[in-house]
Amino acid sequence: MKLGVCADPKFGPALAEAGFDFLELHVQNHLKTLDDDATFAPELARIQSAALPCIAANCFVPGELKITGPTVDMDVLRQYAAVAFERAAQAGIQTIVFGSGGARRIPDGFDRDVAWQQLIDFGKLIGPIAQQNDVLVVVEPLNKKECNVLTSVGESGRYVEAVGHPNVCLLVDSYHWALDGDSYDDIVTYGPLLRHVHIATTSSRVPPGFEDCDFSAFFQALREANYDGPVSIEGRWEDIEVQAKEAFVRLERLVREEK
Repeated sequence: MKLGVCADPKFGPALAEAGFDFLELHVQNHLKTLDDDATFAPELARIQSAALPCIAANCFVPGELKITGPTVDMDVLRQYAAVAFERAAQAGIQTIVFGSGGARRIPDGFDRDVAWQQLIDFGKLIGPIAQQNDVLVVVEPLNKKECNVLTSVGESGRYVEAVGHPNVCLLVDSYHWALDGDSYDDIVTYGPLLRHVHIATTSSRVPPGFEDCDFSAFFQALREANYDGPVSIEGRWEDIEVQAKEAFVRLERLVREEK
């Protein structure tokens, strides 16, 4: 497994020295998806000169661009996705994380069956655009406090199957998974769809090693699912440059089944 961190490129040197393999960026902040090309240009230069390869980015769709509900505009979503994936390709980003709880949240009182079909339509819309740009979209199950749809590995796996496009796959996040007591078996069942993993402790959502957290079942499920892809720390840091080495050691130990 390659080990990385969700972090700004300015932290690349410290994270590289600690042993990490890659950075995971923020789609809206780093790809400037709501801004013009001139605004993106200096950010692209920063990404391309980073001390670690920037292979993934999260926070795909801003909350104001609704994917479900009565105000969905597929043309606007298509245009937005095209910009995001084109810029990801320019930056060398291979994976876009589709969490986007605000954008995909089903409005209160809105028909859930209609919303589910809207989500599928969105997945079918973005799959070919992602493929054209050699980008993979991974659907992130969020905990039930953050969203009201795609809130488990099983539901998200069924969604990926319903979309049915090779460039729309699955992510599992230890924080969301443990917080809601999600299914071990579903990680194994949908293992063939998994392409990306996020990791953080359950209580305070910090990097491994900085509070008590038992990750054993999570990593055992990943091993049983034969997962061997990227793992990113997505959590809060007190001082990323000071904590980076210890976080790497702890994460590498988890991956290697050491105690």
